[in-house]
Amino acid sequence: MTHPPFRFGPALLFCPADRPDRFEKAAERADAVILDLEDAVAADGKHDARLALVGASLDPERVIVRLNPASSDDFAHDLGAVAATDYRTVMLAKCEGTADLVGLEDYEVIALCETARGVLAAPEIAALPNVSALMWGAEDLVVSLGGSSSRHPDGRYRDVAVHARSRVLLAAGAHRIAAIDTVHLDIADLPGLQDAAEDAAAMGFAATACIHPSQVPVVRDAFRPSAERLEWARAVLAEASTRPGVFAFRGAMVDAPLLRQAEAVVRRAGG
Repeated sequence: MTHPPFRFGPALLFCPADRPDRFEKAAERADAVILDLEDAVAADGKHDARLALVGASLDPERVIVRLNPASSDDFAHDLGAVAATDYRTVMLAKCEGTADLVGLEDYEVIALCETARGVLAAPEIAALPNVSALMWGAEDLVVSLGGSSSRHPDGRYRDVAVHARSRVLLAAGAHRIAAIDTVHLDIADLPGLQDAAEDAAAMGFAATACIHPSQVPVVRDAFRPSAERLEWARAVLAEASTRPGVFAFRGAMVDAPLLRQAEAVVRRAGG
């Protein structure tokens, strides 16, 4: 079973919604821009951020609006602002269950599962027909658990974060929707971002979220298959067209799952 292609990505760039001076550049540099009404905007700046959102004239096909949590007082105001625009793709922050999506039936939703409740509810959220993707987040997850750090001193994620990442990816995959990997907070650590994004691509994530324009080319490069991997994928698919069933290719057994992986490599390369 193959997944439908993700119409955004692989590099999604967050941009504070109260910084309209950055909107155009963010949209130009990334595959899609996430205009953020939540964490990137201080409480006293939410109103101005909504006004900036309504006043923007970006391509709706390349814009995602991050809403404040459904449980917040800001949520209804956010929805009112989005309704006054042509933007119809929203990211729901701290989504914790299907009830949080009431009122979003007319929108394409990317559900951000970034709390303990949200991660555990990921399969039910993914099953909703207007949910096109799930994203996970490490820092709010740790806060929801009463913890203080998502990573070990050497930079590796702690086990609970790895589990949450895997659970969200599995829930998305089970319902044939996209999974988006979380942001890499250390902007200067481009090698670390490269490793994380390469792992995300290899495991089936459709995109990685970015917090700085410098991260976009790194993510794009990580999701682009190497020349060697692409050559193998095309060669093994060509061989399969003349050899039905299981066969040996370059010293390894090739069966249906391996062919689906090869197809995924070719898709990531653009065909």
